[in-house]
Amino acid sequence: MIRGEKIGLRARHEADVPVLHEELHNDVETRSRADTRPWRPLGVEDSPFAIRDPDDLTAADFSIVDLASGDLAGAAVLWGIDLHSRSAHIGMTLLPAFRGRSLSTDVVRTLCHYGFVTRGLNRIALETLTDNIAMRTAADRVGFTHEGTLRNSFYANGTFHNDELYGLLSQEWHPHP
Repeated sequence: MIRGEKIGLRARHEADVPVLHEELHNDVETRSRADTRPWRPLGVEDSPFAIRDPDDLTAADFSIVDLASGDLAGAAVLWGIDLHSRSAHIGMTLLPAFRGRSLSTDVVRTLCHYGFVTRGLNRIALETLTDNIAMRTAADRVGFTHEGTLRNSFYANGTFHNDELYGLLSQEWHPHP
């Protein structure tokens, strides 16, 4: 497990998948805002939270664990891993019971530690909708640079949204003490 201050990132367990699927994928309104693919009903066996083939080198999926309770708190991913350019994107989502507890910054910081220290990446990108204040605040606190806004580029729940782009380079990243 990779430990942050409040959370740990560990391998996804089979027992995590039905919980993540029910609470995160089947929350249509929230899931539609987190994925560029249109939401559609899926069984647990086809869940976006299913355990990937270990030979898939384009992503590293984690389950987020609340260190205080030991409970499953959400899902995190380093995705779009480009081994040639040494870059990737990060994403995360918390179970409803763990939102509003100031965990997002710790998750983003811990994913960056994994990406820069363990994987040797040079650049990590983060994209989020303009109104996702928790993720934008986490990006700012960790040291990401706001690189631009893609106006009306994301369609979810009957509305077009702006997508905010952030980037962090290895030489800009400072581990939290």
